[in-house]
Amino acid sequence: MRTDQTRMRVLLAALAALALTLGVAACGSSDDSTTSGSTESGEAGAIQSNPDNGKVSLTIGSKNFPEQEILGEIYAQALTAAGYKVKSALNLGSETVALKAVTTGQISGYPEYASTALTSFFGLEPEEVPADATEAWEKANEEFEKEDLQAFEPTPFASANAVGTTKETADKYGLKTVSDLEGASEELSLYGSPECRQRIDCLAGLEKLYGLKFKSFTPVDIGLRYTVLEKGQADLSILFTTDPQLSAESDKFVILEDDKEVFPAGNVIFVTTKKIAEEAGPDYEKTILRVQEGLDLEVVQELDARVELEKETPKEAAKAYLESAGYVG
Repeated sequence: MRTDQTRMRVLLAALAALALTLGVAACGSSDDSTTSGSTESGEAGAIQSNPDNGKVSLTIGSKNFPEQEILGEIYAQALTAAGYKVKSALNLGSETVALKAVTTGQISGYPEYASTALTSFFGLEPEEVPADATEAWEKANEEFEKEDLQAFEPTPFASANAVGTTKETADKYGLKTVSDLEGASEELSLYGSPECRQRIDCLAGLEKLYGLKFKSFTPVDIGLRYTVLEKGQADLSILFTTDPQLSAESDKFVILEDDKEVFPAGNVIFVTTKKIAEEAGPDYEKTILRVQEGLDLEVVQELDARVELEKETPKEAAKAYLESAGYVG
């Protein structure tokens, strides 16, 4: 496993690349004027505090697991930098609890996964959820708006199921995408959660939509998804795209690209109410969208590893991200 220093260097490198990209984009603009305290999404430089935002109090929530708590802290700290009076309400519980907290005014908003919103709140079957992040967000936002809610545009990263294996197995069979399993899957064993047989983003989708047949499928406790690979009990295992192990042990584990875009979009959308969005003013949405720009899959894997494996607090990890990316000083 990599050391803290190595992990930090990887994160800094990724964020430095992001800052460079944004800087180049900013240099292409001849308009030096600013209309609000926080800069437009895509503009380089630290978030600037807008005195007008100090009149607005916000409570940013999250669900009860590390990745959500990190995201909640990123949003809360960024909005604080933009001048808002912000409190955090982490560890709210399930998506049902979190959404109720928004609708009743207990919190101002929280990060949700587009696929979860569409299946848990609006009754779509997993196979009906678009794999495209923008399509999934648009569909979810259309439903949220009927309830006087609003969902901001999605993050670059998606937290979703993925077919994973060891680098050794991937190299042996030449596996980079799920489609590469064609012709090889009959020799390989797959492990997944007990409900995997019925899920479109698991065995059901791999068989029905990719046309794959496996040597065997074995249900396994979700906490053992890497253990079965390490012990050679499984050739393939259903992992999550943002698992910290994919960052901490990138020389050992890999995930296969869902090249047919079968699995539902698990990109994050920030859910709030229309009333709060209006009262908070334009910096509210701009700030959230801006700090999302650096949240690609590699960075989120890294942040999850810092909290889950290195035992940093979500607040510490969020602060490191915002500072490294140049969003805050």
